[in-house]
Amino acid sequence: MLLDIAYEQSIETLAEKIVNNVQPPSDFVQIWLVDSGDRCPSCPFQVRCPGQQRCLHLMAAAGRSGTGRGSAAGFGAREARLPLGEGLIGQAAETAKVQLFEGDIRSGWTALLGMNDWLEKEQIRSIVAAPIVFKGEVLGVIAGFIRGDLSKMSAVWARVIGEHVGAALANSRAFSEIQRLKSQLEIQNTYLQEEMIEAKAFGNLIGKSAALRHIVSQIDLVAPTEASVLILGETGTGKELVAHEIHRRSPRSKATMVRVNCAGIPRELFESEFFGHVRGAFTGAIKERVGRFEAAENGTLFLDEVGDLPLDMQGKLLRVLQEKRYERVGETRTRYANVRIIGATNRDLRKATAEGLFREDLYYRINVFPVHVPPLRERKDDIPLLASHFVDLSVKDINCPRPRLTRAAITKLQEYEWPGNVRELRSVVERAVILARGGALDFDVPTAPLLPSSSRGIISTTEAEAVPEFLTQAELDRRERENLLAILKKTNWKIKGPDGAAELLGVKSTTLFSRLRRMGIRSRA
Repeated sequence: MLLDIAYEQSIETLAEKIVNNVQPPSDFVQIWLVDSGDRCPSCPFQVRCPGQQRCLHLMAAAGRSGTGRGSAAGFGAREARLPLGEGLIGQAAETAKVQLFEGDIRSGWTALLGMNDWLEKEQIRSIVAAPIVFKGEVLGVIAGFIRGDLSKMSAVWARVIGEHVGAALANSRAFSEIQRLKSQLEIQNTYLQEEMIEAKAFGNLIGKSAALRHIVSQIDLVAPTEASVLILGETGTGKELVAHEIHRRSPRSKATMVRVNCAGIPRELFESEFFGHVRGAFTGAIKERVGRFEAAENGTLFLDEVGDLPLDMQGKLLRVLQEKRYERVGETRTRYANVRIIGATNRDLRKATAEGLFREDLYYRINVFPVHVPPLRERKDDIPLLASHFVDLSVKDINCPRPRLTRAAITKLQEYEWPGNVRELRSVVERAVILARGGALDFDVPTAPLLPSSSRGIISTTEAEAVPEFLTQAELDRRERENLLAILKKTNWKIKGPDGAAELLGVKSTTLFSRLRRMGIRSRA
């Protein structure tokens, strides 16, 4: 049995194997492991456990009943806890020495566990409690309940078994930790790849507008704190980029920022996705999985599209945010969530709360510090820098010749309203880089229509009367000629090349030469 348990990789399976295969003279066996205090408010030993930091957790129990009536109520209860130093088992953990007892074994701690009646029915006369030790550290206690008397070798055998179990437990814990770290690194690697893709799609916090400077000032205020942040803005404005910047400037920057797309999680997988699961927890759980909370330990959890989270899932999320603790699916062990929460949404959560579509308590929990990201149409001063940045990214990613970004092209971008915001701008620039083939960029965006005079402001009656209802061909030709001469004068009659008239007009040089010939304008080049 000792050789068999030495290679067991699961702590739970290891504990079950020990209690079910231990040899006589023990009639009943328990395995208690030292772990953090997790049930202190409901624990009957609370008043006897002043520190309430660490205690003994009952992991497994088994035996051969002589009455056929089963075990005591608390004998095999996985929720059972014992303070270090409490009773025979607690003393074994605290002193790291084997504890033996014969005679009237009914005591305060057995009574609190509901075991006294059971002890009498099973005619238990002796208890042996051996510390589970590895390299001088007490990991837990293995306790044997015996109907007969103890032998002279009981203490020796108990110590030997405790040491062997300690080595097996340490090996199992090391394997579990390796698997946990491996799983966590795999998930974090996936998130980092997603971050790289998003970074390419949004660039960095690039721009010079007053709106962007305001966002940066808000980031500087909230980043050093632990406050929850809710980022608001239309789709494609770069809310995730703001979240990354908050994380990067925070004390948690050395850990990972993990993104969760709340709108894309199926109801039946919500708990597994957020909190993880153990192997065999449900059909298809062929191996254990680290949840998003665990992957973001000591870092930041970014709840993207949090406004689209179904109402029945919001309560589960709120519980973890309030209590900062959770359990994996299929596991009773409580884990602590040391993460910072940043949410993002394009919805009006205040309105959704009023309509009963979003929990008010969750809204206040995540909306401690709101940050509004304005749409691109409200920060057009940033378009030149963003366009130039996206040109650089596109040239590198697509591996094509670098095109020229002209003033006419920038003007065309600034006249567009950008319903898709920065994400649309990135797509438009990349498409133009491909088509340019190293020449001047020509962006495929709708041209802003000429607005009627009344929509541009109040004008006088004389001005209104001066605006013709339509233009004749002769008037159109005259205006086009005047425009061509003005731009030729501006460029000192330079037609081709950077800052030439063709580039400023946003047309090919051959097209401009054709227009000049049609207008009877002779080039001075």
